[in-house]
Amino acid sequence: MTEMLPLIAFGVLVMVGVLMVGLGLRQSRQPDAISDRLSQFTERTMTLEELELQQPFSQRVLVPLARAILARLGQYGPKQSAERLRRNLQQAGNPGNLTPMQFSGIRIGLAIALLVIFGIVTFSQGMELPQAMLFTAIGAALGYLLPGIWLGQQIKRRKRAIVKALPDALDLLCICVEAGLSFDQAMQRLTEKWDDALSIEFRRVLSDTRLGRARRDALKDMVERCGVDDVQTFVGAVIQAEQLGVSIGRILRIQSDQMRVRRRQRAEEEAQKAPIKMLFPMVFLIFPSLFVVILGPAVPRLIRADGSLGG
Repeated sequence: MTEMLPLIAFGVLVMVGVLMVGLGLRQSRQPDAISDRLSQFTERTMTLEELELQQPFSQRVLVPLARAILARLGQYGPKQSAERLRRNLQQAGNPGNLTPMQFSGIRIGLAIALLVIFGIVTFSQGMELPQAMLFTAIGAALGYLLPGIWLGQQIKRRKRAIVKALPDALDLLCICVEAGLSFDQAMQRLTEKWDDALSIEFRRVLSDTRLGRARRDALKDMVERCGVDDVQTFVGAVIQAEQLGVSIGRILRIQSDQMRVRRRQRAEEEAQKAPIKMLFPMVFLIFPSLFVVILGPAVPRLIRADGSLGG
């Protein structure tokens, strides 16, 4: 027993040493954690100038300069279509956060650029003056019309996305309202679940209502930004339900069923249009190659037979 005492004492000393080292490490880490927490609250906030300097050179200088030039060019565009252009940009999802003046500047700038390019090419080819002026005018017209065509395609693509997402969005809103949430909370849940064109519009409605705008007016603005008949029908039903005191959950259920019926009808309509759309590529692309494969081997025989008859 006496021989084991030194080993027991040594083991106790080792255990005490390990405990002391562990306590020391814990004590050394605590001030660091506290200082880290304090630094989160006491660190100096960055000024607006420092935040701007953190952005790349293109965002700080080139983009604002380009926007200023486009806005200056846009002043020479037609003023009558500014409101319609603003509505079109909203329905396209505000691509590039362009203002109507800047978009008009893009049109005019591209028209001038193509005017110069077509002019240089036509005159360098030695064309006569009337032909050169005609091609130059065509280039300027293309430069002015191409941005509008691109914007129209963006509007159509966004409208199709909204129409496609609307029935599922109404289902989610209906489920949330029937579960006991308010209509605003249901829209908030929808914006948290999805990130598409329709959810962005609902997020805009929530933002407007939080800023003090009436929900009815915010929904009407949403109809103008979307430009979709189904959204207009849905918003009209919601506004009427609020005015008459009807359950919004029931209205949403009816609207969801109607939207799905309309989507099925659109699919059937597109299916009926498919043969007509396939007619052009079949006549001009498929049938000629088919005729070559079928009638090609017979052509040499017909030529030889014709030659023998002529001889």
